[in-house]
Amino acid sequence: MASNQQPPSNLQTYGIPIYAVDWIPVEAVKSKITKDQDDDGDLSSSSSSSSYIVLSGGGGEGRSGIPNVISICRVDLHTNSLSEQPIGRLVVGTDLPYRMTLHPRQDGLICALPNSCRLFDWENIIEDDNEEESEKVIKELKDVGQQLCLSFNHDGSVLATGGEDGTLRVFEWPSMKVLLNESQAHASVKSLTFSESGKFLVSLGAPLCRVWDLNASNAIASLSKEKDEMFASCKFFVDSSGNEVLYVAANTEHGGSIITWDTTSWRRRSSKLIKRNNSISAFNVSADGKLLAIGTLEGDVLIIESTKMQINQVVKKAHLGLVTALTFSPDSRCLVSVSFDSRARLTLIKQKGGKRMSNTSVVGGIVVCVDILRFVLFHGGNGDHTYVPGNNNFVDFGKMETSGYSILLHAFLYFGLVTVFTVVIHFPGT
Repeated sequence: MASNQQPPSNLQTYGIPIYAVDWIPVEAVKSKITKDQDDDGDLSSSSSSSSYIVLSGGGGEGRSGIPNVISICRVDLHTNSLSEQPIGRLVVGTDLPYRMTLHPRQDGLICALPNSCRLFDWENIIEDDNEEESEKVIKELKDVGQQLCLSFNHDGSVLATGGEDGTLRVFEWPSMKVLLNESQAHASVKSLTFSESGKFLVSLGAPLCRVWDLNASNAIASLSKEKDEMFASCKFFVDSSGNEVLYVAANTEHGGSIITWDTTSWRRRSSKLIKRNNSISAFNVSADGKLLAIGTLEGDVLIIESTKMQINQVVKKAHLGLVTALTFSPDSRCLVSVSFDSRARLTLIKQKGGKRMSNTSVVGGIVVCVDILRFVLFHGGNGDHTYVPGNNNFVDFGKMETSGYSILLHAFLYFGLVTVFTVVIHFPGT
């Protein structure tokens, strides 16, 4: 029976064009895990390495026969695999769930459909509950047209939406008290990001980014493109010094680039061409701020070290078509990307080996040097002693004469051994 099972796979096809993906808290699907274990009689601890993602997509309003679906899938980090079938799947009728945002405190997820936004409960998705009660149309976002981006702030107290018509809306959550309603924020709002503090919101749309002070409910800066840049996506992050930095992914005639902005002066800090002759279609930042990820129109996925803006990992042709969305796991150990090709791909982040190899080389070099020195000093003569030039005494290991030369050699030997032990203790994986 086991021989007929599919091997673990980090690439799965789910039968619908996928537009959005995000990681969800284990607690949100814990009841499903418990139910499956009870039904199967399997009470193993295999779920300890599992995480969960939510996908949304479908065929839209056409007659293609492709349903519009929200799915929950299991991710097993131990086997580097995605579940072949979703553990929860909800068909949402003729409206395509084009974009989504998850509430950070497990209050479900909000999906942007063609003319409204709806709140979905996790339990209803897991139980495949197609009753009308399984979803709630948010009345303040009813008949507002297609929303191209949705985002909660970090504590889930504020919700922002950006419309295809260029309207930016910001609400207190869950009261839905209006904090900002700007009907002409952009020609079209394509991306939104909250600062870590929640004070600032950046909205992106052609041809610029705008910075909003949510306390004052107005725009305080406009970040303009240069030359042939076309802004694609924006993300805040906090660097190793605790300073907030804004990333903007942009496309140029030469390829995809990433721009960083100072969040005090709102001036450009740097711009780096990342992928020549390839355009960025998706962008994200890891939770620890150390890594960036971009997906391209050609289906490639790139993982970038944020400090030096160096490419850490490339997955060529990760997808058959453009990458629609990608997201890092909360612990920054892996990345999930999705595409129009109906596939989701799990990519484990490769750990940099340069430093480890360097440390190993240092340890090896010290060991060799110490062994050579010990051999020369104490086994160069009759196997027990060796004669030290300039000294009339033979040197016996552990019983050195107290001349300056012999003390220096003895100290060097012990220093070498201490160095070896210190490096090994601090870098046990070398």
